[in-house]
Amino acid sequence: MSHETPMRRKPLVAAAVGVPLAIALAVLLVRRQVPVEPGGPSIAKLSGKAATAAAVAPPPPTLAGLDLTKIDVKDQGVTAPLPDKRTAKLAIDPALQRVAENVMSMHHLPEATVVVMDVETGKVIAYASHIEKGPKRDLAVEATAPAASIFKVVTGTSLVENANATADQRECYSGGEQRILAHDLVPDPRRDRWCTTLGGAMGRSINTVFARLALANLKPAELDATARSLGFGSALPFDVPVQPSAARFPDDQLGFARTAAGFWNTTLSPLHAAWIGAAIARGGEPVRPVLATDIVEDGKVVWSAPTNLAQKRVMKSDTARTVTTMMDMTVSDGTSYRAFHDPKGRSFLPNVAVAGKTGTLTDAAAQRYYTWFAGFAPSRPIVLPAEAQKDGHEPSQPRKVSFGVLVVNDAKWTIKANVLAREVLRAYFAGQHVPGVSAPRTERRERADQAREGRPPATSTTPATKQRRQRGS
Repeated sequence: MSHETPMRRKPLVAAAVGVPLAIALAVLLVRRQVPVEPGGPSIAKLSGKAATAAAVAPPPPTLAGLDLTKIDVKDQGVTAPLPDKRTAKLAIDPALQRVAENVMSMHHLPEATVVVMDVETGKVIAYASHIEKGPKRDLAVEATAPAASIFKVVTGTSLVENANATADQRECYSGGEQRILAHDLVPDPRRDRWCTTLGGAMGRSINTVFARLALANLKPAELDATARSLGFGSALPFDVPVQPSAARFPDDQLGFARTAAGFWNTTLSPLHAAWIGAAIARGGEPVRPVLATDIVEDGKVVWSAPTNLAQKRVMKSDTARTVTTMMDMTVSDGTSYRAFHDPKGRSFLPNVAVAGKTGTLTDAAAQRYYTWFAGFAPSRPIVLPAEAQKDGHEPSQPRKVSFGVLVVNDAKWTIKANVLAREVLRAYFAGQHVPGVSAPRTERRERADQAREGRPPATSTTPATKQRRQRGS
């Protein structure tokens, strides 16, 4: 079986995300208090150069000292403390935040993080970190975990932009399931007995396909430029400082190919993962994430945050559509099919297409088992049943969200990041009243139901709760 070679080079069309604009303008902008309209506070509305500057500005000085390890979740809203007895109101959805926290807690995950972002506005509607033992940390902004196979999204983007790759091009391969050796990089019709599309390779996270294609069609400088355009190497603009995600490309061919496939040399923060998902969902134009919406001092709103701050385009819209097609395969026929379907093949999110990517990497020396799930949903309009129509009109589509979910397990584990993400997405789309989607029964809800109904404890409805020995990726 031979490889098709439909790709050819073309100039990279991607611009680095950083802070190339007038920082002075941004600083002036964020220091100025936003007037409050009569009748209550409103989100500031910016346009033109002011919006452009705010989209890439560093954390505003007025948010200095925001403590996101002390998020307070109440039914009426979510807040976090600031110095000088001030309080920040957060964009977090209380119900969604509680589901994320409860699922992480009930499975006693050593470390885990959930970030969910509204794709249109940039509002962060879930921002939860869990550390089973030890002091609290804001894990969402730490870029210490390996990006693992999430980096295949970067490589896939670069292949589409620089080499005309398509989601349906056919590639044959062998080897590379656990590691990539030098001979895995050499096409050999006698060994390459398995074939798939590039979309299938993304969905099933096939290392050899990405390693070979990157080596044959990308220069290290091209992949590095794509990574930088997608935020690697620079601090992501946010309400608090964010550790830059890193990408280093070895000089040797084997090292470069391994890195392109997601084997080490790259790190990623959960917030950054959600930001990348939003950029793809928005057709290649990212949006600044916003967590703190207002600052309250002495009972009055003294500052309000701008939202809907589009940032500089990081990929062409056609590229975003192609990468979305690839990422759709992860849930529909790839590494997360089982996580998103029950044993009978029924979807936990019926009619909701999820564009996602898994990542798995084990640090054997530290006994840390990293799993990722990142992307966005719905990736296609939801087809609603006829009975959902009201007066002949279809109900509105749910708001699109992106997500970055990281779970760090030890030698024994209960759930991976894709199951945690699934439970959070179930809660979100159930809250959006998507037909057929039910909210997960978390431990707290189960106990309340047991007490009310006077019945004995039952097992969790979250699958994969038995402890298991870790397996290689």
